[in-house]
Amino acid sequence: MTEEPSAVPRPTLEAVAARAGVSRATVSRVVNGDAGVREALAVKVRHAVEELGYVPNRAARSLVTRRHDAVAVVIAEPETRVFADPFFALQLRGISKELTAHDVQLVLLLTEGRDDHERVGRYLAGGHVDGALVFSLHLDDPLPGIIRRAGVPTVFGGRPGWSDPGSGAPGAPYVDCDNRGGAREAVRHLVGLGRGRVAHITGPLDQTSAVDRLDGFRDVLLDADPRLIAEGDFTPAGGERAMRRILDACPDVDAVFAANDLSASGALRVLAEYGRRVPDDVAVVGFDDMLPVAEQVDPPLTTVRQDIEEMGRLMARMLLRGRGEGPAAMPTSVVLPTSLVRRASA
Repeated sequence: MTEEPSAVPRPTLEAVAARAGVSRATVSRVVNGDAGVREALAVKVRHAVEELGYVPNRAARSLVTRRHDAVAVVIAEPETRVFADPFFALQLRGISKELTAHDVQLVLLLTEGRDDHERVGRYLAGGHVDGALVFSLHLDDPLPGIIRRAGVPTVFGGRPGWSDPGSGAPGAPYVDCDNRGGAREAVRHLVGLGRGRVAHITGPLDQTSAVDRLDGFRDVLLDADPRLIAEGDFTPAGGERAMRRILDACPDVDAVFAANDLSASGALRVLAEYGRRVPDDVAVVGFDDMLPVAEQVDPPLTTVRQDIEEMGRLMARMLLRGRGEGPAAMPTSVVLPTSLVRRASA
């Protein structure tokens, strides 16, 4: 009978101290990043750590540093939406890159119903993470109040729209793009092409990004025919439904500004189904500039670019900068500029 190999014991702080010829307390200070250790001793400790393959015990380390080196990413959407929409993949990639650079773990939490909200609240209040990054909030979402009660530092993705200022976290910073300004630029571009019947497919109007983009549309076309505005939900299917409503109500539409690229992709399919040529008969502009969508639809999509990955990076950077230092140390909110990317659809 073959004997199972015995597990090799993990190197300890004491072993590192013995190899480096220093005290256990000195090793602890170096491993935990504390100042006050002479560089020559710190170099010896780091060499000993590398030689022995020492890995700090996170649980023990958190008792010293009061940090868990983990951040919760809370997305207020069901998993079917999160894993189907490249927007979330791009934002998560930016967040993950920044956290990885600081050796911090990402814990993904999705919410679909009341039970999920309660689960997220319990987890955050349980002291498992150093903070939370929260995005895709809806106006009636209880998450802001739940997170405020949990007492964890928080950065929001997108400008929050607190229906009740007392229930949310009005002082929490956020990262967003210039949704309203980008929408204005998109609509001005269509008007500049000589289009006189410009429609708008909105996003879900319980989200501030969709409301801001609708406001930008109305800034340029204050007296737009209400039949030219149809609510979507940031999905291709929602874009299809909204485009059909617009065409049925206003067959003479000659331009469409869709609130995101996925909605625009749905609109393009319906326009082709109705025999409308793009951009000859109907010009189309989207919002986001998600390359997996914008460059692969037919024709390639003119769209408003926001740097989605950079937004994720900034959210993580802001949270890490203010981590453990209290609300006063948290950076102020950031609104990133947008730009129009012209392709064949308009």
